[in-house]
Amino acid sequence: MSIEWPKLPYSTNALEPHISASTLDIHHGKHHRAYVEKTKLLIAGTALAERSLDDIVSIAASKKRKTTLFNNAAQAWNHAFYWNSMSPEGGGEPRGSLADRIEMDFGSFVHFTEAFKSAAVRHFASGWVWLVFARNKLEIVSTSNADTPIAHGKAPLLTMDVWEHAYYLDYRNRRAEYVANFVEKLVNWEFATGNFQRAACRSTAEPGNHPQDHVPGNRS
Repeated sequence: MSIEWPKLPYSTNALEPHISASTLDIHHGKHHRAYVEKTKLLIAGTALAERSLDDIVSIAASKKRKTTLFNNAAQAWNHAFYWNSMSPEGGGEPRGSLADRIEMDFGSFVHFTEAFKSAAVRHFASGWVWLVFARNKLEIVSTSNADTPIAHGKAPLLTMDVWEHAYYLDYRNRRAEYVANFVEKLVNWEFATGNFQRAACRSTAEPGNHPQDHVPGNRS
């Protein structure tokens, strides 16, 4: 079986006080694990059993009858990407090529953070907010439920989970506070910059990009 439940890239208490160990125990240990286990169950004994998670998401997205598989596989992928989008040493501002591109496409880092926070706070119900690279430009996109940019040919650089289970134990209904702490204290700009550099290189070298290459540890 090629799909495995990944370990967190840090200890469960490493993101405190912004995200508690209790939240990560439930979010990673129960929600994320359940998506992985359900995906493995759905692909057992099929031609997808030895495919990468990236491939499974893409294949399920293209087939209307595979909605349950897509929802679980995409949520497994999104969560793996989300853990890497945060760091105990995160926050601040990016440097180098991504910083330059943010200034080019958003006008300034401040304008970017305002737009990202607004998208996350205003997103209705469950879903995700992403910084992506598509059509040679950075974009902020929101996806509902399990939807993911890799199903739409966009290369994700970082993501924020705005499902209530991501923040409710720590913030109750104060999503705006969770959003602010994520952007200001937790964003893993090193991870996002690496994703941007790879996506930009592919965009220059090829007519299309390959966003499925972005999550460490999910390829067979």
